[in-house]
Amino acid sequence: MNLLRKYVAVIDYLNDKIGILVGWLTTLLVLNVFYDTIMRYAFKKGHIALQELEWHIFSVIFLIGAAYTLKQDGHVRVDIIYTRLGERAKAWINLFGSIFLLIPFCLIVIYATWGFISNSWAVREMSPDPGGLPARYVLKSMIPLGFFLVLLQGIAEGVKALVFLVDQKKQEGR
Repeated sequence: MNLLRKYVAVIDYLNDKIGILVGWLTTLLVLNVFYDTIMRYAFKKGHIALQELEWHIFSVIFLIGAAYTLKQDGHVRVDIIYTRLGERAKAWINLFGSIFLLIPFCLIVIYATWGFISNSWAVREMSPDPGGLPARYVLKSMIPLGFFLVLLQGIAEGVKALVFLVDQKKQEGR
């Protein structure tokens, strides 16, 4: 059980640090959008690279930040039922949801995107627009990376639920 608790601590720490990074990326995104908007509307000077950078940064925020959001229990769920349940029932839902929904879905996405990413790297894909950003393959690599981080955090959330249930069982046995 201590090994499981250590795993949870390491993954939670990793995704906390990633959450901080994503926070700074959000600040960078706001500054980029602000600058791009001022340049386009005040000075009539737009840059394709800046516009692409906006959605590149947003994509990284969304993909890499998903695991941190999961750790913070910030994802949408059907709270009509879940919030009315006791802690033990919530733990069972989290455990089974992690094992039978979240983890398999992450594995499927990682597997399904592998060829797509490999092809992008093989041709060193870049923006088709003149003045666009190079190295689009790096951005596409964020898809399996993001889902891998969600997978790790999903396992950690399942372990948290399992540890809670085991601890509850031990307390009942006393």
